[in-house]
Amino acid sequence: MSDEQTNVLDKGYVRLLDVMGNDLSVVNAARASFAKEKQQIDESDIKLIDFLVKHKHDSVFRHCVMSFEIRAPLETKNQWIKHAVASTHLDDQYGWNENSRRYVSETPEFFTPEVFKQAPDNSKQGRSEHDHPYSEEWRQQLQQIQEQGLLNYHNAINSGIAPEQARLFLPAYGLYITWRWTASLQALLNFVSLRLSPGSQTEIQQYATVINTHINTYYPYTAESWTKHRL
Repeated sequence: MSDEQTNVLDKGYVRLLDVMGNDLSVVNAARASFAKEKQQIDESDIKLIDFLVKHKHDSVFRHCVMSFEIRAPLETKNQWIKHAVASTHLDDQYGWNENSRRYVSETPEFFTPEVFKQAPDNSKQGRSEHDHPYSEEWRQQLQQIQEQGLLNYHNAINSGIAPEQARLFLPAYGLYITWRWTASLQALLNFVSLRLSPGSQTEIQQYATVINTHINTYYPYTAESWTKHRL
């Protein structure tokens, strides 16, 4: 059991909860057809991992699993959960359990960007690299909206409105959400491949960077080959 937490954005984090398997698990899965199993990894196993990654024999990576607790803004969570919805192996690759404001009235927190960016010339991209000339004014306005929504939420709760309806007063997209995410190594590798790409949303890239660091720590040979051939 692990418990490593890395802070992300202004109030978010990635907390590694548990890890199952290692690079040796990958090669033992690959050699299962021949009823072979090894106790230590050697150079031939490292070459085998490279072959498996390069030629997309990805089923062997489903025997390794990592479990995380994630705290991220709702807009980021919506990007994240697309990986689960789109998975063709949803049942055996993903576990997703989220805190619910129907039952838990934890103190709401909101994500506020350090700076607002201008809209891009290319509408297919989310934002340009240029700061908006009135970024600070918009940032202050967003904070005012969040503070008013928080006040309305608490007033609704204190008046006896059910939490599942009182939460409607909270500004949604910047609201921090906490969930537990368990995924196979194959799913994790696909996630970082997509979310570390230059066209990905800036915030989720920061989370993917942390996930990728954990993959490199616990599955170094697989991660090295994946970076070389498929990242």
